[in-house]
Amino acid sequence: MGNLDRLVRNKDAGIAFSALLLFVGFSLSSESFLSAYNLFNISRIIAFSAFVALAQAVVLVAGGMNLSVGAIGGLATIATGYGIQVLGLPGWLAGSLALAIGCTAGLLNGLIITRLKINSFVTTLATLFVFTGLVHGFSEGYAYTEIPRGFTFLGRQKFLGLSNLFWVMALVLLVTHYMFRHTVFGRRLLATGGNLEAARLSGINTNRMLLSSHILSGGLAALAAVLWVSRMGSAQPATGKDWLITSFAVAIVGGTGLAGGSISALGLLMGAFIIVLIKNGLVLLEANVYYEQAFLGSIILLAVVVSRLRDIYDERLER
Repeated sequence: MGNLDRLVRNKDAGIAFSALLLFVGFSLSSESFLSAYNLFNISRIIAFSAFVALAQAVVLVAGGMNLSVGAIGGLATIATGYGIQVLGLPGWLAGSLALAIGCTAGLLNGLIITRLKINSFVTTLATLFVFTGLVHGFSEGYAYTEIPRGFTFLGRQKFLGLSNLFWVMALVLLVTHYMFRHTVFGRRLLATGGNLEAARLSGINTNRMLLSSHILSGGLAALAAVLWVSRMGSAQPATGKDWLITSFAVAIVGGTGLAGGSISALGLLMGAFIIVLIKNGLVLLEANVYYEQAFLGSIILLAVVVSRLRDIYDERLER
């Protein structure tokens, strides 16, 4: 009974078990699922989905949300393409410019939230439209296609059968795990999301934590955009339009608490694994792709229900 209790209460174990079941199920259902190309493609999409989710999760963990994740990604995408094609910057410098713009956009979100005391939902909903308007106004709807081949090394090449993006993502998640488990900054961010008033009374500068979480979110969204340009070989102004549901779906399925104070690097990886496997499996099984959004919404709802049931179970055990 004790082992069962630990399994039920361990979010990562449950998510990993679900991912394993999906992997086995799709492997048995489709002959092409385990092909070298499909596994390479899955690893590439998992990496990208995890980056987008992490950009959302670092704000969720502090008790907020960032609805402008995709719009910031769009800004960073256009900045990368403009820097390379128009300004003639080397790829690494154009990517750095995009990261700076992402962090600046996150800084703007954070300043409005902390200085003007406007909640994150309203603030980031407004900046979503502002940033999206800037993307289309600046690019005029045209893509930047003159991306040098060397810039696509991370997005299109592989190592040990898996995309280079996957290994970059694994490194970033390891850093994330270390930050939230072994650094003062990470623990203060968790405390801020867990109980804002208690964190403030304990001496934590909660405004600084909230501001930092949005800067970090903007930077991670920009990083995802740069890697997306590396994968596609072009900078499309439409980039980021479908990031919002992915960012919430992967983060929530991965065990990031909607109320803040909880995050797991392994959970984010497994969450991305589950979402991508379902999308990929639906295509291989020739399911009706028009129902994809319904599937994703159902998965998010199921994850929230399971999380709530686990909380109820924990409360009963404590009694």
